[in-house]
Amino acid sequence: MRVLLVDDDPGFRRYSSLALKEAGIGYVALRTAHEALDTLGAEGQNAFDALLLDVELPGMKGWELLKELRGRGVDMPVILVTVHDALEEKVKGLEGGADDYIVKPFEFEELIARLHAVVRRRLRSAPVMIADLRINLEMRHVERNGQPIELSPREFDVLLVLVQAGGRVVSRRELLKRVWGVGGETDTNVVQVHVSRLRSKLREHGGELIRTQRGKGYSLVL
Repeated sequence: MRVLLVDDDPGFRRYSSLALKEAGIGYVALRTAHEALDTLGAEGQNAFDALLLDVELPGMKGWELLKELRGRGVDMPVILVTVHDALEEKVKGLEGGADDYIVKPFEFEELIARLHAVVRRRLRSAPVMIADLRINLEMRHVERNGQPIELSPREFDVLLVLVQAGGRVVSRRELLKRVWGVGGETDTNVVQVHVSRLRSKLREHGGELIRTQRGKGYSLVL
C-alpha cells in the first residue's frame, strides 16, 4: 500500500508517518492541498492507494480538495482527518465523497485498520476486465467496448462462473450446481439455453467470447 498524507501540522505528519512506516506502508507526506494536486498530477492517482486528508488546510481546505478530486474523476479512497467529532461534520464529509472519517487524536492501530478497510472496500468494487469486457461485480453491470449489456441474473451468474474459471473448461454439471444449486444428473437444457443467450448478447458488441467444447463444457476465450 502507498498513501498520500496531506496535513499542515508537522507534528501530525511525523506521528502519522511513523505509524505508516511501522506498518510497512509507503507514503508521501505533504503540507497543502495545492502540493497534493501537483503530486497527483505528476504521478497520477494510481500511484497511491489512499489519501489521508486533513480538513483544516491552509488555502484550499480539505473539503475543497476532496470536491476538486471527485470532480476530476479521481476515485481513490479518502479518509478525512479532523478535530471535529460532531455528527453533522461526519455526514458532511461522507456525503462530500469521503470513504471514511477519523477524529484526532487517534491510536496508530485505528489509523492502519481504517486504511486497510477503505482499500479493501475499493478493491472489491473495482471492475473486472476480460479483454474488451468490463464487469462491475458490485453493481452486477456488464459492458463490452463501452456498450452496456443487459443480462438476466442467471446469465450474469453464468458469466461470473466462467470468469472465475480463468479459461478453464466449466462443465454443464458444475454450472448447474454453482448457478442453480442443482446437484446430480439431470436432463434439463437450462444451461445450454442460458449460455446461448449470454453468448448472443456478448457477441452483439464484439467477437466470440464463449467457446463450447463438445461433451466437456464451456470456457471463456481469453
